[in-house]
Amino acid sequence: MLWFIGFGISGLDGTSISALQVLKKANVVYFENFTSPIGKSDLVKIKKLVKGRFVIAPRWMVEDGKTILADAEKKVVVLLSYGDPYIATTHIELRVRAETEKIKTRTIHAASAITSLIGECGLHYYKMGKPVTIMKEIASMNTVYYTLYENMLKGSHTMFILEYNSDANFFLNPKDALVKILETEKEQKRNVIDESTFAIIASRIGSKNQSITAGKLSKLIKYDFGKPPHTIIIPGRLHFTEHDALKTFAKCLDEPFDNSSKIQKISDQMLHKYVPKARKALEEVVNRFSEDKNLQPVIENAQLYLDDAEKFQKEGKEELAILSVGYAEGLIDALRLSKGIDPWT
Repeated sequence: MLWFIGFGISGLDGTSISALQVLKKANVVYFENFTSPIGKSDLVKIKKLVKGRFVIAPRWMVEDGKTILADAEKKVVVLLSYGDPYIATTHIELRVRAETEKIKTRTIHAASAITSLIGECGLHYYKMGKPVTIMKEIASMNTVYYTLYENMLKGSHTMFILEYNSDANFFLNPKDALVKILETEKEQKRNVIDESTFAIIASRIGSKNQSITAGKLSKLIKYDFGKPPHTIIIPGRLHFTEHDALKTFAKCLDEPFDNSSKIQKISDQMLHKYVPKARKALEEVVNRFSEDKNLQPVIENAQLYLDDAEKFQKEGKEELAILSVGYAEGLIDALRLSKGIDPWT
């Protein structure tokens, strides 16, 4: 038997009675400490509570899973984790392997800091968009950036989970994470985020000294948030009740506001750039070849494609709009190559 038990976010005192009973009777308890840290006092309490063998399980042991599954074939085994056991995909994968190997599994769920902090900040859970993890490596930032972009387009809030490495005792500082996103904006130039963007930093959620700080990035990147763990939320379109709750629950360095109102689709950004550019080039072609009847069909078709692009954009058919601009540019380029001119300069 393999139990997956969540430890919750409020320490052992907040653990359910059913979970405590299972922990007392288990032959082996594996406590994973790589998804989130745990205080020494709680660790001591758990060790005293457990009557069977108690093992601190590093990431590799849970990912490998062989030792845990071998014990679970003949014994009552618990995989104990901070928060809810299935926030970590590693635990779900281990349960799948257990069931595949005909090992019975049971679960006791508990509150997770990731889900709890949404309400603690006063936000509506159903307005959360896709969450994303920010790692120390800069290579992952494009995924982070475009997740924020896609959520913003929908007016949804974005949660950024910050890297935690238990082996190195490393937590990504929220100020460093925010700087990374701002640096990615300089590269991508989609006007998704800047120093005036409003964000929330939730720190140590579930502990006695939890704190929530909100404000513009320009102020947050200079703020001391104290000890980890921390989570960042960048709100999209705030409901007025979220606005009021956030001001009540958090320390707001600035008045909360809507971040999503200025976000434009990439397709719209492209059309705003390329349609005027193509019209200007076409105007140059007309000025040069207005008397050439042989070129009039080409010029007229280029004009029609640009008209179609604007029409499709208004109708929300961005793909057709961009395609139409491409056709118009193709005709203009055909004239450039055949006539030896450069209307794009």
